[in-house]
Amino acid sequence: MTTPLDSVPDNLDALKAALAAERMAREMAEARASGAEAMVVHLKLIIAKMKRDRFGQSSERSRKILDQLELQLEELEATATEDEIAAEIAASKANQDSTVVRNFARRKPVRAPLPAQLPRERVVVPGPTACPCCGGVLRKLGEDVTETLEVIPRQWKVIQTVREKFTCRSCEKITQPPAPFHVITRGRAGPSLLAMILYAKFGQHQPLNRQSDTYRREGVDIDTSTLADWVGSGAAVTMPLYELIRRHVLAATRIHGDDTTIPVLAKGRTTTGRLWTYVRDDRPFGGPAPPAAVFFYSRDRSGEHPNRHLAGYAGILQADAYAGFNDLYGAKRKPGPIIEAACWAHARRKFFVLADVTQAPLAIEAVRRIDAIFAIEREINGRTADERLAARRSHTEPLVAELESWMRAERARLSRHADVAKAMDYMLKRWVAFTRFLDDGRICLTNNAAERAVRGIALGRKAWLFAGNDRGGERAASMYTLIETAKLNEVDPQAWLADVLGRIADHPASRLDDLLPWNWRKSKLTVDHVTAAA
Repeated sequence: MTTPLDSVPDNLDALKAALAAERMAREMAEARASGAEAMVVHLKLIIAKMKRDRFGQSSERSRKILDQLELQLEELEATATEDEIAAEIAASKANQDSTVVRNFARRKPVRAPLPAQLPRERVVVPGPTACPCCGGVLRKLGEDVTETLEVIPRQWKVIQTVREKFTCRSCEKITQPPAPFHVITRGRAGPSLLAMILYAKFGQHQPLNRQSDTYRREGVDIDTSTLADWVGSGAAVTMPLYELIRRHVLAATRIHGDDTTIPVLAKGRTTTGRLWTYVRDDRPFGGPAPPAAVFFYSRDRSGEHPNRHLAGYAGILQADAYAGFNDLYGAKRKPGPIIEAACWAHARRKFFVLADVTQAPLAIEAVRRIDAIFAIEREINGRTADERLAARRSHTEPLVAELESWMRAERARLSRHADVAKAMDYMLKRWVAFTRFLDDGRICLTNNAAERAVRGIALGRKAWLFAGNDRGGERAASMYTLIETAKLNEVDPQAWLADVLGRIADHPASRLDDLLPWNWRKSKLTVDHVTAAA
């Protein structure tokens, strides 16, 4: 916009004032334009992140892509095998009149032998009784054995427990043995059936209505309400084991903590509850204690819940930067402050997203430096705490110091609104917690142990949609505790639950520890060894 010459002042002072006003207006316009440009860049970044979240790479989407590739590979393998068999049939027809037997080369690699622990059923193909050429007597030279894997479909049966009554001819007193224990009143469901239902619901994420439909197709009609009653009975009976696992986890000097959402059905709507987990896993530093995970349920994510869960705990907590944990780290906390150890995986993820979306050089450099630290941690995983500490002080500590110096220098040149600056601030403001692993070999670099524990819940949300009420959330926490702890100890959760449900009533209360997954596995191996030897 040009100013008319008639409006230009003749007075020098007035001209200077007009020039100053024009300069101020221009600077304000440039500032507004700069702000608008920054907002456009920020909005583009948000859109890019949202597109990445929807269409970009992630573990879940990578899993889907991998599933698709595996499905494609399955179809190609099936097609190749089908064509191979067709070729063999055609070749055999062409050679019907020939006595020459043609060998077809196997295009597939030789597979590993079938599991040795499976029972073998020997089926002998009858051989000739005399030589087909001369009629002479045959003697066995050897045999060729071909093993074929087969499965017996699930079989249902009804066990009748008979308690005979006896009467004394002298005093006419009636005697009868006591009724055996049944988790369900009147013994309507055996321990193996209960274990199958519980593991299908909480371990394989199959809602009870789907289970009911499956059983009905197999000829056993069990109503969903009946299954729900059985689930409640199973959870009640195993509650003492939940309590033992909880004590075991909170007796550790270092635990992992995390939480995830769980939809809860409310009156006319669905609310968002939380499932919290605390994991004890001493294997990364060679600890002898068995791993375990305990879950808790709450209606919201208030900080009062972790305060209640860890009321008597005073050790090291590895977790994300959730503000609800802050009271746990207070110096005046009783019985003492919990030591905070931050998760480097959370910090790296913030830089990785920026490096992936915007190709920001600073974010790429941060990821490169952090990955060098992770590489050292992978090499010392499983070593003793002292060995890990020595390796960290000699190899990792210099890398961490260089990372801090680099971030502080770069951060000083960045605007506080820059996304890379926010990622740096996330670490620099909690630098003491992030570097605590350099002084303690027991501390891990990440909180992945807890994140793995809650992964199954995310899968379950898509299957069972929601918990029926708060009691359902608490029951889910109890069963997730048992199943996840069994998995951590490499124990089949369903087999363990079936054995525990059948024994727990007659088992001495003072020896309930024997039924925990890590002790159960040892006793089970001993029993199997003795049985095999006999």
